[in-house]
Parts: sequence; structure tokens; C-alpha cells
Amino acid sequence: MSKTKFYTVWNGKTPGVYATWKECEEQVKGVEGAKYKSFDTREEAEKALQGNYWQFVKPKSEKSTAPTQNAHIIADSLAVDAACSGNPGDMEYRGVYVKTGQQIFIQGVYKEATNNIGEFLAIVHGLALLKKQGSNMPIYSDSVTAQSWVRAKKCKTKLERTAQNALVFERIEAAERWLQNNTYTNPILKWDTPNWGEIPADFGRK
Repeated sequence: MSKTKFYTVWNGKTPGVYATWKECEEQVKGVEGAKYKSFDTREEAEKALQGNYWQFVKPKSEKSTAPTQNAHIIADSLAVDAACSGNPGDMEYRGVYVKTGQQIFIQGVYKEATNNIGEFLAIVHGLALLKKQGSNMPIYSDSVTAQSWVRAKKCKTKLERTAQNALVFERIEAAERWLQNNTYTNPILKWDTPNWGEIPADFGRK
């Protein structure tokens, strides 16, 4: 039997505490920069609502070891995400500094592309930018598919190349070349959407 959870919504349509994920999702879906987190008891959730979101998701210790997917959010990080109208459709992607919400880069619109392609390009764009800056800052992505493509150094899209999407395929080839010719130390981490809310780079168009 699954354990009961309570969800605190700091930034959503109506901030508050919700007893089910469905109720929580209704409050945060489509809200850019939505902030929410699950707790084991209503008391914990109510208490958290009176505090600041970052009190409950920031790292417990600055001396912690390499971050894992189950760790608290690392505020000093880059979050990336993509948005696509249709599949394929008009796609764009961006990177946001998690601690402040500042947009670091945005690219697009690319015609006849897919969301997975955008997620892949966003991660590689972030890696290249951080390497140029000499930073080993972690990168958060909510796409398991894109992360696997980055590890393989290959965008494994089944999308067919056309005259309309030639530009996005040029970007894919450039990203693959970068991965093949460069090394990086930045951890690429999975964003835990059910517990942390939408990734900060989300376009808020769901």
C-alpha cells in the first residue's frame, strides 16, 4: 500500500497544502516556476508552507559528496528544458540558473523539431557554455531520454530530415561533434518533478 503524502505548494495557482498529487498537480500545472514539495505528514506540510521553499530543497551541507538524484536541489546549478508545439512542431529550449531563476540562454524557434531533440540540445548547450566558463556546475534536466542521448554522444531521434528542419539537424550534428571532441565534469542530474515542482527552465505551456 502506497504511503500517504501531503503536498505543499508555495508558488502555484493557489498556494496551500494538498492531500493528493492530483490536487497538487492542478495547482502547479502550467505555472512557470511552480514550487512545491511532498511531505510525510500534514503537520510537516503546513509548517513548511510558513517557511521558504529553499529551506526544504537546498543541500543539507555544502561539504556533501557528489550529488545524486535523491539529494536535495542544488541551488548553484543550471536547469535546462525545451518546449515544442506539436510533435514535430515549433521547438525552443533554454537554460536557467536555479538559485535566482535568471535565464542564461534561449534558442529557437526551430521548425519541425521534437521536444526530445530540444532537451538534448539544451543539455549540450549548457555543457559547452559551462566548460567555456570553467565551471563544473551541475545541470538538471527532466528528460531521461535526452540524458541517455548525451551519454551515448548521439541524438537518436527518429525524426526525418526535411528542408523545413534542416537547421535543427545542423544543430544536432554540431552538438554530437562537441560531445565527441570534448570532456566535461559537470554532473547531469534528473530533476525530481513530483517532489520539487516544475523544473525552473520550464516554459509553463503545459
